[in-house]
Amino acid sequence: MQPSTDFIGQLLNNRYKIVALLGTGASANVYLAHDTTLERSVAVKLLQPELVNDEAFLTHFRAEARAVAALNHPNVLRVFDWGEQDGVPYLVMEYLGGGSLKDIMAQGVRLSPEQAATVGEQAAAGVSYAHVRGLVHRDVKPENLLFDDEGRVRITDFGVARALAETNVSEPGDALLSAVRYASPEQAEGRPVESKADVYSLGLVLYESMTGVVPFLAETPQATLSARVGRTLPLNDAVGPLEAILIQATAPDPQDRLDAPTLEQRLASMQATLPPPLPLPLRNSNPPAQDQATGVLGATATGAALGSFGFKAPSLDELTQVTPAVTGSGHVPAGVSAPVSETVVVPVAAISDDNTTLAPRPIDPANYEMAARKRRKKWPFVLVAIVVLLGAFAAFAIGTKLFVPSVNVPSVVGESQSQARSTLSSKNLDAVFAPAVYSVSVPTGNIISQNPKSGASLKEGSSVTLTASRGLPPVTVPSLSGKTCEQAQAALVAVHLKGTCPDSSAAFSPTVPVNQVVNYTQGTTNNPPAVPYGSTVEIIISKGPPPIAIPQVSGTYAQAQATLSAAGFVAAQANEYSTTVATGQVIRTAPTAGSLAQKGSTVTVYVSLGKATTVPSVVGQTYAAATATLKASGLLAGMGTGPTTGRVVTSVPAAGSSVASGSTITLNLK
Repeated sequence: MQPSTDFIGQLLNNRYKIVALLGTGASANVYLAHDTTLERSVAVKLLQPELVNDEAFLTHFRAEARAVAALNHPNVLRVFDWGEQDGVPYLVMEYLGGGSLKDIMAQGVRLSPEQAATVGEQAAAGVSYAHVRGLVHRDVKPENLLFDDEGRVRITDFGVARALAETNVSEPGDALLSAVRYASPEQAEGRPVESKADVYSLGLVLYESMTGVVPFLAETPQATLSARVGRTLPLNDAVGPLEAILIQATAPDPQDRLDAPTLEQRLASMQATLPPPLPLPLRNSNPPAQDQATGVLGATATGAALGSFGFKAPSLDELTQVTPAVTGSGHVPAGVSAPVSETVVVPVAAISDDNTTLAPRPIDPANYEMAARKRRKKWPFVLVAIVVLLGAFAAFAIGTKLFVPSVNVPSVVGESQSQARSTLSSKNLDAVFAPAVYSVSVPTGNIISQNPKSGASLKEGSSVTLTASRGLPPVTVPSLSGKTCEQAQAALVAVHLKGTCPDSSAAFSPTVPVNQVVNYTQGTTNNPPAVPYGSTVEIIISKGPPPIAIPQVSGTYAQAQATLSAAGFVAAQANEYSTTVATGQVIRTAPTAGSLAQKGSTVTVYVSLGKATTVPSVVGQTYAAATATLKASGLLAGMGTGPTTGRVVTSVPAAGSSVASGSTITLNLK
């Protein structure tokens, strides 16, 4: 590919005449061009040479170009055309003269919360529009937030980052660090990049625009990405009432993060509570004529003018209009000096020519008298003019308090509203209150900011606009569903809330598994969508399904087991003697029927062994005699150890034991 300036003067695709180089980047050069068909200025982006031979990149670039060219939204930069010439892909886009957010920040300007809310709402609207159409930007950063001549935000470079992600060309270290400057934690973990990654990046951009700092920025790309995993946006007073919104927009877990439509809506609602934004210093420039632009244009080459949201900066001609001079007779009444803007006409006779001076022509007395009468007739008009001027000056002096003493504005930040009013009154100044805003550091009712600031000079009787605190800002409670107590507490801490899981608050739930969150409360409100910043949320943990009654069972063990299984219990068999229940029939259960127990728990079923029989003592008897004794008790004899001719020394079970009727007693002889 040719050097970046070699394209100047060439005609691209027989239509776009390259006029000047606007800027260079890691992936492309951007030129100012003239559309010879529609007679308008456009911006042309030509890819860098190392990308031209990467077929994977070109394939994705073409697909993305088609999709981006179909976008049509007030906050998305229009792509008019795309194609390739001599193997070099290009995009033809709108030419905007307002510069970028990066240009503003490069001037040392820090946006106020009101300005950042306006920029953020418009940018969120643009990315939201693209997300609905399946496009994720992947590279939201200050240089991609452009301003048109009316101060409206326009997002550029949709699709470029995705195409670059498919290329095998490695970027230089500084370009790579720039690429991850606003990357999301999921990009660091290698997870799929979805639409909420754009919201995270936009949150960092807005944070930087107000604080001048990019959170978690480290010396290497790897360190920068790693520092964002699981980390919450650091507190900074400069973000003021936008803090809660930005914390949710940059939540490390995408599930807890705002989506673009919600961010747009939250910023729009916030703007309604804030004062109108002050103008932004936009680089409001018109494209140069073709015969004037033959090289590289930068910020200094294109000039800078003051722009703002909805404010068109005046042109140089409008600021330097020429007031016509007043011409007259050349005579000024005695004692009256000629006005500075008046052109005094010098008589021809008094003009010197080379070394010869011509004397003035003699004045005829009649003419002199006539001139005197004319002068006398003008005096009343002069006096009227003087009176009018004096009246105008008096009105000006009164309107501007020209003769009213000036005082230095005292600091009232941190004071209560009544204290601030009293402090200003002591300096003969009036307090005017703007709509209150949320604050994480200033108590409710106390002053957050004042305009003008302390130390400024004001005329006595002037007003100072004060902004008081509405108290702690509301914080949207993240989703706690499916989390354990520890996981829910961590999610709450990430948005500057606290969580407790008291055992006394645990509850049964037929649908929520045991040890997971059922719901939460704050104060007396169940599951509020938002709670005050820093407040404590009580988390209700599931004890599993509610207990149910154990059914009544009877019959055999198999029948009892079937009944308990149908009710959701597990049956276990045990045996015992009974004088009333026949052998093999169910006697009872433990826990007893009607008791409450957790579904899935074990119920013991006791089965009758029949009436119990006491084993008689047969020790010392012969085997035949012992057999007869046992038979008399309804028991059977069984041969154990020893000769049958011996005598019984022990029995198993031993004498006195309870056994079922008909049981066999083992005899040991000696």
